[in-house]
Amino acid sequence: MKTINIGLLGLGNIGTGSYKTLEMNRKVIEKNSGLDLQITRILERDVDRDRGIDVPMEKFTQNPDDIFKDPEISIVIELLGGIEPATSFMISAMENGKHVVTANKAAVAASFDKLMSTAEENGVQFKFEASVGGGIPILHPLTTVLRANDFSEIMGIVNGTTNYVLTQMTDHGFDYDSVLKTAQEKGFAEADPTADVEGIDVANKLSILMALSFDKYVPPTEIPTEGITKITPADIEAARVKGCKIKLVAYAKRDGDTIDYGVKPMELPLSHPLASVSDEFNAIFVVGNAVGELMFYGKGAGPLPTGSAVMGDVLEIAKSISK
Repeated sequence: MKTINIGLLGLGNIGTGSYKTLEMNRKVIEKNSGLDLQITRILERDVDRDRGIDVPMEKFTQNPDDIFKDPEISIVIELLGGIEPATSFMISAMENGKHVVTANKAAVAASFDKLMSTAEENGVQFKFEASVGGGIPILHPLTTVLRANDFSEIMGIVNGTTNYVLTQMTDHGFDYDSVLKTAQEKGFAEADPTADVEGIDVANKLSILMALSFDKYVPPTEIPTEGITKITPADIEAARVKGCKIKLVAYAKRDGDTIDYGVKPMELPLSHPLASVSDEFNAIFVVGNAVGELMFYGKGAGPLPTGSAVMGDVLEIAKSISK
């Protein structure tokens, strides 16, 4: 059985979920691929934290070149989060002939063209399925089995924190501040929820979705974006009277050569597929001229769902380079 060595940048929540996914499904992965995937080096400062996994200390390093310059490592997984140094690290890995997998929507959205061109120039693969929708497979279908379509519309609920808050306000009549506090206590929201509640996270994901579905890259900073901080119980009730629910939606609709896009709270009729998406779940609604309407639904975040998508990308690359 051929061994594929992997370097991992970051062993936070998603890094731990990816590591767990590989270990708990190792037999299935080996049976389905005929490959032995091994995470041999991990870039991480906090080596003593209890993550619920057994990681040999010799795997840890604080020098990224121990991964980038290692000729035995074929694939690098970047899960540091943030734009820098993550972007520079991914570029360095590619320039050293490593294939790269990431879940980092902020870095991918901010530097989409640069990352894609660097991968092409160095003859390596760059995959980022986990950057949009966590465990929901959306990017791979858009670029493979659905590629024969001319897409006219894409809409998505792609942030679990805001969808949880709006669901609780709608279904139970809670106010924004109390729901957000509960979401933080349950781990659905960060201590600093700004990127979520102001729509920044959603804009990053919409930037990626547009680049793949419409072949049009728009930096997330140029996407009109409005969050949910101004939504009141009165707004929720007004929508209910009209037979609607308020959802934070990423949308892009093409009419000829013009694309209308943005991120904002929208009143969706109860008949719309996205209206029934509740709590921390995500969904992406796509319209193609051949396939018609499709909706991808599932857990849009979390260590294991996101780790599933990460390792799926890793496995696809591993299979292609082992032939």
